[in-house]
Amino acid sequence: MLTRKQHELLQYLHDYLEERGVSPSFDEMKDALGLKSKSGIHRLILALEERRFIRRLPNRARAIEVLRLPEDLNQETKPKGFSPKVIQGDFGEGVAATLPEPEVLAETAQLPVYGRIAAGTPIEALRDHSTTITVPPSMLGRGEHYALEVEGDSMVEAGIHDGDTVIINRSDTADNGSIVVALIDDSEATLKRLRRKGGAIALEPANKSYETRIFPPERIKIQGRLIGLLRRY
Repeated sequence: MLTRKQHELLQYLHDYLEERGVSPSFDEMKDALGLKSKSGIHRLILALEERRFIRRLPNRARAIEVLRLPEDLNQETKPKGFSPKVIQGDFGEGVAATLPEPEVLAETAQLPVYGRIAAGTPIEALRDHSTTITVPPSMLGRGEHYALEVEGDSMVEAGIHDGDTVIINRSDTADNGSIVVALIDDSEATLKRLRRKGGAIALEPANKSYETRIFPPERIKIQGRLIGLLRRY
């Protein structure tokens, strides 16, 4: 079953193409659906593609194919001899559909992306509010949040891959076993699982190719804990 906004977009695309023979622009789609940003159209297109109402054509960066219409559209608007139509539009790269799709773009939050988390770079040095990412507020809890791009495969067995974007809740404490951003000796930031062992702190990778590193507590500062992940395909 389609959401109201998904239904509206599919109806609009169908009617526009039938009337004019060309596709609407992203701005036209945005205005027609009453959204505030074109990123909302991207999400609706991804949802329609997942539900197999449309598909993006290979080797054609700005084209999709309308595969079918839902039953209510079929009854009201489907012309005789209906066949799939190619619709040109400014479609960017897809984002992994692991997030709930907001019906209205206003129901989103902007987080700063501080850069790629890599050894030798403290989080404070990465602070840059010029780059942001849009996430649904349902991903976020209380407090301040930021995003980091993951570099390397040390957490791959926890489902965190090179190039992923992780959502971090800024905090200077974390429960034992949490995946955290840890700052070592005020100079090296790393994403690892936190383990407290006696009077020491272990930073544990999720990849058997890497070794667990153990430090006295005074050498480690928690910069935040992992609460979510975004992935591009």
